[in-house]
Amino acid sequence: MSVRVVIADDQEIVRTGLAMLLEAQADLEVVGVAADGRQAVELALALRPDVCLFDIRMPGMDGIEATRRLAGPGVEHPMAVVVITTFDQDDYVYAALKAGARGFLLKDAGPDLLAQAIRAAANGDALIAPAVTARLLSTFAGARPGRPRPQPREPLTDREEEVLLTVARGRTNAEVAEELHISLSTVKSHIASLMAKLGARNRVEIAIWAYEAGRIRG
Repeated sequence: MSVRVVIADDQEIVRTGLAMLLEAQADLEVVGVAADGRQAVELALALRPDVCLFDIRMPGMDGIEATRRLAGPGVEHPMAVVVITTFDQDDYVYAALKAGARGFLLKDAGPDLLAQAIRAAANGDALIAPAVTARLLSTFAGARPGRPRPQPREPLTDREEEVLLTVARGRTNAEVAEELHISLSTVKSHIASLMAKLGARNRVEIAIWAYEAGRIRG
């Protein structure tokens, strides 16, 4: 079954190029394209795609606000959003992740990595390079003097602590399973438990929590 994707970018040539790259993959289907964030939100709500691929910088409503409206706090059924941009600027990317994005890519990432990011988001994973994850989260989550560190709703088990650290370092479910020598289904079970205990809605929010709680440093 194909992964259905909506693309939003203010440059027509970029929209067309991204659509062509994704359509070249047998398991990916572009079901809609938008020229700005407002149109992207309307299209996504109407089509309910599996993944939204949004540029960060767009006129009117940018990709961060569009992400927040589709996947941010208070959204009852958040969608999977991957942000893609030419700007490797930490403040933009961190804002997008806090808004609910499941992945981040630069536009020069290449077709293979682009397809991987879409598949990862559709499967509940997040494709963000570990180095980028560490840099972003340690820089911004750590820069909050006076703010109390978050605590879990219930104590984490030793295994959940291990899974927490691997997720915070940008590992996928498969990589966590291999690293900790546990099954994929066990990883998914631990991640579901972490989301419940940490009040997180996806693995990116788990990673953000780990940095804000001081459990890991870049």
